[in-house]
Amino acid sequence: MEKQLNWGLLSTARINSKLITPLKAFKRNQLLAVASRSQSSADAFAEEHKIPRAHGTYEALLNDPEIDVIYNPLPNHLHAEWTIKALRAGKHVLCEKPFALTLPEVDAMISAANETGRVLAEAFMYRHHSQTLKAKEMVDVGMLGAIQLIKGAFSFKLDRPEDYRNFKELGGGSIWDVGCYPISYMRMLVGQEPVEVFGWQVLGKGGSDNLFVGQMRFPNGILGQFDSSFISPYRTRIEIVGSEATLIIPYPFQPGVRNEIALRRGDDEERIEVLGEELYAGEVEDMWDAIRAGKAPRIALDDSRGNIAAILALLESAEKERPVELSS
Repeated sequence: MEKQLNWGLLSTARINSKLITPLKAFKRNQLLAVASRSQSSADAFAEEHKIPRAHGTYEALLNDPEIDVIYNPLPNHLHAEWTIKALRAGKHVLCEKPFALTLPEVDAMISAANETGRVLAEAFMYRHHSQTLKAKEMVDVGMLGAIQLIKGAFSFKLDRPEDYRNFKELGGGSIWDVGCYPISYMRMLVGQEPVEVFGWQVLGKGGSDNLFVGQMRFPNGILGQFDSSFISPYRTRIEIVGSEATLIIPYPFQPGVRNEIALRRGDDEERIEVLGEELYAGEVEDMWDAIRAGKAPRIALDDSRGNIAAILALLESAEKERPVELSS
């Protein structure tokens, strides 16, 4: 019989609800505990979601000897600190995106994972979905011809002024929260890191960007363009332009069980149905495969580091109002 993984949720964040369903649906995983900064908050969340254990501090969860995996959905500026603490407590960690806010933080997280021998992975859920894998396959086998340009967008209206995502010092900004998705998607499709980027931003009252528009140039001549926003209507899209055809993905970052993508050649359009699984299931099962079966996580730590490097370069470009080159 396959040995279960016992999971603990580090905080009562809203996004926990996305992970609870697959954790309860797959027998190889068990949601055993949740932690909060107060016992009453942890108890209420545990009762609502029928979680067996509630810890009144984050440290108590890390010290629970029966917990195998920590899911870290804390605000962005706390990802590195608590991921490293969890690793050093002997736990495997699935850390929400963005992985961290600086490259030294990323390197410290990777070092902690290597030193402890624990599995560490970034929770980009869309990367595990069959629609994403299908798009990558179509690009790799040359169905679009030579890739020339990739465009992406992810925006929504953030109507909570007190939300940490509005404040720069807490790791706020649309590029960190949703812009990271098209950046990640483009890097995945190209299979290389950008060599030069240029960015523009519109800042909000908290000092973080409410709107970001960026461009990336890859070493093989492929260009990428994206926008992200907290002040624009909800929009998601990836368009991949090749020398022979264009692939349009309407819901690239939040695909569902039934999805449709469009392959255009001249005036002809082919609608391709892609069946998928529950969106957050892939990252949960990927952790089991990495921990119990010894498989490499789908999202490598070098991949996560590359995404943070690209975001930081784009932010530097927007602040300095000039292109920024990335070191190889």
